[in-house]
Amino acid sequence: MNALSPYARPTVRASGNGKGEVMENETGRVEAFSDGVFAIIITILVLELKVPEETGSAFWHGVREQWPHYAAYVVSFLIIGVMWVNHHTIFSHLKRVDRPLLFLNLMVLMVVSVIPYTTNVLAEHLTEGGDANPAAVLYSLVTVAYALAFLLFWWYVTRVGHLFHEHVDKDGARATRVRFGLGAIAYPCTVVLAFFSAPLTLVAHFLIAIYYAANQIPIPLVVEEERLESASDLRK
Repeated sequence: MNALSPYARPTVRASGNGKGEVMENETGRVEAFSDGVFAIIITILVLELKVPEETGSAFWHGVREQWPHYAAYVVSFLIIGVMWVNHHTIFSHLKRVDRPLLFLNLMVLMVVSVIPYTTNVLAEHLTEGGDANPAAVLYSLVTVAYALAFLLFWWYVTRVGHLFHEHVDKDGARATRVRFGLGAIAYPCTVVLAFFSAPLTLVAHFLIAIYYAANQIPIPLVVEEERLESASDLRK
């Protein structure tokens, strides 16, 4: 493997910075672990789809009757997929990790891992009248928890910027906090909507996921001239 490859993971170096141990070249291991968790979560999600009990001429009727499971699966898959893309984007800009970030990452994964459960609950009760609204509230509350966990994760990463690669514009990355935090506003609105209509709540989650999928937030980079100027200043 080329020694200059960004995916190369040489020996680990640990250093104290007064804010917890900093571990260089460990980002690959943390991201690989996180990717494995995301993969398991998505696998569990599809396993919740039920095999129709009907046979013969009633088979397709049985398939149609399970539309809430299919709808909830598509929405949750899209939500988790967008989460994974954002998670991957952040880690591709990190040079090192530290102990607080490891725990914040675990917190994000803990919340995401609950989504298959809430998806199944919502799918089972989506067309059941009085039970549909509480199920939709539970589903939305978990997405609120995820939005807050991810916002806290991003806030910590950008607070000092000591974990970023040198080419990341730390001030520019810090300025993206507002857009990263939009979910902390949009998802609580789905909790309110869930008290009135569970199907509309599912549609709202779908639209929010589509928005984030189509409007990925780029992490600003330092232009080459600025990097050369900084390097020149350091040599003086």
